[in-house]
Parts: sequence; C-alpha cells; structure tokens
Amino acid sequence: MTTAAAASHFSLGSQAPGPRKPNLLFVYADQLRYQSLGYAGDHKAKTPNIDRLASQGVNFKNTVSVSPVCAPFRASLFTGKYTTSTGMAINEMRINPHQRCFGHVLTENGYATGYIGKWHLWANQAGNHDDPKNGFVPPGKYRLGFDGYWAAYNFNHSYYHGYYFEDTPERKRIKGYEPDVQTDMAIKFINDAARSEKPFSLFLSYGTPHDPLTADNVPAECLKRFEGVRFDLPASWQDTPDPYMDRNADPVKWLTYWKGAIPEQLRCYYAMVSNLDDNIGRLLHSLEQAGVADNTIVVFTSDHGEMFGAHGRVFKLTFYEEAARIPCLIRWPGKIPAGRVSDACVNTPDMMPTLLGLMGLPIPGDVEGMDLSLIAQGRPGPEPEAAYLQGLGHTYLWQDSFEWRALRDKQFTFAMYRRDGRELLFDNANDPHQLRNVIDDPKYAVPAARCRKLLKDKMASLKDTFETCTWYRDHWTDGNRCITASARGPFVANR
Repeated sequence: MTTAAAASHFSLGSQAPGPRKPNLLFVYADQLRYQSLGYAGDHKAKTPNIDRLASQGVNFKNTVSVSPVCAPFRASLFTGKYTTSTGMAINEMRINPHQRCFGHVLTENGYATGYIGKWHLWANQAGNHDDPKNGFVPPGKYRLGFDGYWAAYNFNHSYYHGYYFEDTPERKRIKGYEPDVQTDMAIKFINDAARSEKPFSLFLSYGTPHDPLTADNVPAECLKRFEGVRFDLPASWQDTPDPYMDRNADPVKWLTYWKGAIPEQLRCYYAMVSNLDDNIGRLLHSLEQAGVADNTIVVFTSDHGEMFGAHGRVFKLTFYEEAARIPCLIRWPGKIPAGRVSDACVNTPDMMPTLLGLMGLPIPGDVEGMDLSLIAQGRPGPEPEAAYLQGLGHTYLWQDSFEWRALRDKQFTFAMYRRDGRELLFDNANDPHQLRNVIDDPKYAVPAARCRKLLKDKMASLKDTFETCTWYRDHWTDGNRCITASARGPFVANR
C-alpha cells in the first residue's frame, strides 16, 4: 500500500459511539541499552528529547528484554508470550502466524494500523538479507494483524542504503539516512491519521544504533557532536573473551581488534543515539502540530542492549545489564503522571497487555505477560516478583552450548548456564557493574535460594525444559527455520 493509499484507508469505517479511543505511537530502537541515555545518568549521552519524554510520563527503570536478541524479543512483543511459547528460539526464523497478536486486537477494535521499519520475523535463512524473498513480508497472516499501512523490511543496518517494501516485492529505495526518512514517513502517517475519525496505532522500528558502528554509517553532524569526548573500555573489561559467548570469542582477535576498536565504536554508537534522539523530538513535535498529543500514548523502548566489551563480551544475547536492560518510557498526558519512576520488574511479554490495558482493549487469553496499566498510572496493582529471561542458544545458528536462563528482580540478577550448570548471582543494587559473582558468598545464601526457586517455578509454569539449541530446531521447526511448535505444543490454524 502506498502512503496515499494508506491515507484513504484511514477514512474507511466509522468509530464506535463513546469517547475516542487513545492513539498509540510505539517507537523502538535496535540495540539501544538503558545505560546510554541521559535520563538514566549517562553524562556523555546527548538525548534531550528522550530525557524530556522520560520527564513527561513513566520511566519503568527495571525493564529487561526477555531474550536479548532481535527476533525473539519481537515475537514476545507482539504476542505477549515468552520465547519458549512463541518458538522463536534464535534469529532468522519465520514466526508462526497462528497466534493472537497485538496487531489483531488493534485492527479488530477499529484502529488504523501502521508499521514502519525493521520487522525481523519473516526470514527463514541465515544471511542473504538482500534477497526480496527473505525481506518482503506479503500482505496477510504473517503481518500478524497489521493490515493497514506497511513500509517495512526484514533486516538492514546499512543506513545510507535503506529500503522497504509495501504490498509488492518491489524494493522501495530510501534516499538519505534511513532513520530520518522513516521519521518523515511516520510524521506523514500521523498527519493523515489525525484527520480520520478512526484512532491510529503506529509502530516505528528503527534500525539504529545497531552495528555496523562505523563513521560512514552515521551522519557526520551527529558524529561531530562527540569530537574530543573520551570513550573508555568498560569497568568489567577483561583481556580474555567470555567462553560462554557465541561469537567473537577468538582470544587473539579479542586483543588485536576488539580492545582497540571498542572506544571508536562507542563514539559512533553515541552519535547514532543522538540522531535517534533528534528524530524522537521530531515525532513528539508532530503529535503537537497535528493536535493529537494529549490523546496519544507514546511508548519508547528497545529490543536489547549492547555489551561493548563488558564481562568479556560484545553484542547481545546475555543476561548482563548492558545487554538485557532496556529503556521503557510511556507517556499519556493527563492519564499517566509526569515524571513518575517505577521500579516494577517489567519484561517484554508485559508490554502488550499493559498497553492494551491502558487503551481499554481486550487482552488475548493466551498472553503470558502481566497487565501493568495500573502501575503505569501510579495506582496500586499487581506486579511481577521478578522478570524471567531466556537464552535458547546461538544468535542465529543452530549451535549448542550457549543456552542460559536468568531471573532479575529489583535487586539481584540470578543466572545459570545449561552447558555446565554454572550459576551466577549479582547484587545490582550494591554492584551495578556486576563485577562480583556472589553465588558462593554465604551472606547471599538466602537470596540465592529464593532466586533459584523462583527460576525453577517459572520454568515449570511455562513448560520450559531448558533444552539444547538444536533440540528446538528438531522439535519446533519444519527443518527450514519455519516455526511449527513451541513449549505449548504445535501451533494450529485457529488462533
């Protein structure tokens, strides 16, 4: 569907009698960690617009990514379920469409939907992202209910060579810097939708600040903002890579490449985040200009973070704070108190039911997350005792020995590896950089036992049997990376 066609699509149908439903603008970045934002305390960050957004709504400061890697996060976001229940064990798998998803609820309740940017739930090949067969999601069930405007692609992080697909396999080339152009498209959607009788929901999925973290992949003016700024290796840097890391674990390259490259990669990362902040500012301004800011719920989050050498790791897919902890801001003027900070343990499956709860829309019965809409509004309500995290294997290959499970509450992170049963316990309140594993410290025996039991009970409730990565391939896919089952059993056509 073209932008013009999308505009005409908004005017179809009429709104049900009663108060106008709130609009939803859901913006999420790729590989943006909580720690690298100004409102989170990073003085190097240049994020005035995101910081302003944090001051205007609720900041869920203890939010984590259920599986800190792209596709598993997205599958959980749109279903409200845990990774073992979506079957999205690793990246480059095709989601099973026979699930009741966020987009279905929005469409069925009269919303004009829009989706712009990265999707990453369609491909069933490891690599070869430029092939339209791997990047174009055809209209229909695999769009998971997003039946309105569609300008998306499966995977791309070359930001000056961006593209997207609408309703045909014809690649639409982006002229300019991808996040800037996607913001232009989002503003056009907002302006068109604001003139419609129907409420709108727009999901905008930016690719930044995901690597490649090179000077030619970020606007020069944004990079210039960080001239002369010193970027150091993290406090938990170690001269040997983590043996539990699935990629980039060559001990020679760790010292000859990564140790020297990380500071400049950080500079590019912060420049990308600064550009992202510019675009958040443009989006917020567009809501004001269109006259819909007061009745639009704005959400800002990320799919996971980035390690940058912390604990001997780069990239993501781990329970450590740098990869697992993500921003989660929700603004709704007059409904959510401004400047509120919540310490609730929010996880990815909680996002869908929380937003549906705020919007007064039905929450599908198979959702596993918790509705935290009362907490968001500053009212008393139930909240999770802890957030449960799952690592089902390699980032995108069917390789064993990298599986883990973890639990994060308001003070501790508890984790265990499948390979050798190793356990870790970090007191995040007193050791925010997680420099000391206190699992064997007698002083922490009580919280260790409590976390161990919570983890075991959660696994049992989800039928999570903690298998090897290749087990999921053999039991949950058709052999071609298309998901056919999960821990809940085979998917069936009647969602």
